[in-house]
Amino acid sequence: MFDVMLNDFITLFVILDPLGLVPIFLALTAGYTVAQRRAIALRASLLTLAILVLFAVTGLAVLNALGITLGAFRLAGGLFLFFIGFELVFERRSERKRKSASQAAEEHDAGDQDDGDIAAFPLAIPLMAGPGAISAAILLSGNTQGFAGMAAHISVIFAAVLATFAFLAVAHQLDRFLGPTSRAVISRLLGVLLAALAVQFVADGAAALFHSSAFLVAPATSVG
Repeated sequence: MFDVMLNDFITLFVILDPLGLVPIFLALTAGYTVAQRRAIALRASLLTLAILVLFAVTGLAVLNALGITLGAFRLAGGLFLFFIGFELVFERRSERKRKSASQAAEEHDAGDQDDGDIAAFPLAIPLMAGPGAISAAILLSGNTQGFAGMAAHISVIFAAVLATFAFLAVAHQLDRFLGPTSRAVISRLLGVLLAALAVQFVADGAAALFHSSAFLVAPATSVG
């Protein structure tokens, strides 16, 4: 149980990418006091938590309603997470996030957004609770069994979001301590780790699809 929760936490933590968010967060909140920055980070984290928990609880039901098997979603989700890991290794994801944050900062400077809007867009959506994090929340909920399993999954989501908030709360000190080179090295290592976890999701999904296909083909073969 602990091993599963640890793997889930690592997956969500890497996708949330708090290290990559630090310079973007500082750019978005330039000129703000420490208290204001932490308030924005808190609002963004709470919104992210609500979104991820919502999809974790309802995601599998939506997939069932659409006729999508968990094996198929694991295969597709694993490929998507592998792409995110690939982007982290080659720093493409950080560049894409910076462009989104830069656009939001320009809108804020023009007076089109207030502090609450920055917390919602682009911090919570799409920088924190983006497609990758939402897919992971649904994907990892497939490992849960019963109320206790879902409670454990929600606690993992809470821990990952809390860790991200902690990084943002000390973003200024963290940015000075690590610097761009250290952040890049750590992000690339985490990207490799995420890619490895994603390959496991793909393998599990492919195996599930293979077994389900074999189960469907076997009766037809025996009848013939």
